[in-house]
Amino acid sequence: QVQLQESGPGLVKPSQTLSLICTVSGGSITTSYYAWSWIRQPPGKGLEWMGVIAYEGSTYYSPSLKSRTSISRDTSKNQFSLHVSSVTPEDTAVYYCARVILSTTGRVNGMDYWGKGTQVTVSS
Repeated sequence: QVQLQESGPGLVKPSQTLSLICTVSGGSITTSYYAWSWIRQPPGKGLEWMGVIAYEGSTYYSPSLKSRTSISRDTSKNQFSLHVSSVTPEDTAVYYCARVILSTTGRVNGMDYWGKGTQVTVSS
């Protein structure tokens, strides 16, 4: 039912800002008890959680990325976005967006739907 699709440039220059959009269909990003997350996987490494925006708009970020990461949303388009500033080649990865299932107290119960991922390479 729910589908997520990442989009944005596949190549970003060092020191610039990486910007991606996740377009959601089959469900509203404002529906209660869901949140919307960005995860990435560098080559040869594991998944790294980056941050999330909840259905009411609250945002939370990985401590290691908080200083240069921003997640926002456009409810009229049913989209949410990722912005990572001052990128380096270490930011090269496959970037995924995913839906997060929340409890009524705001705790994470799991992730059920994922996008296919999009490759982003940071290089001059």
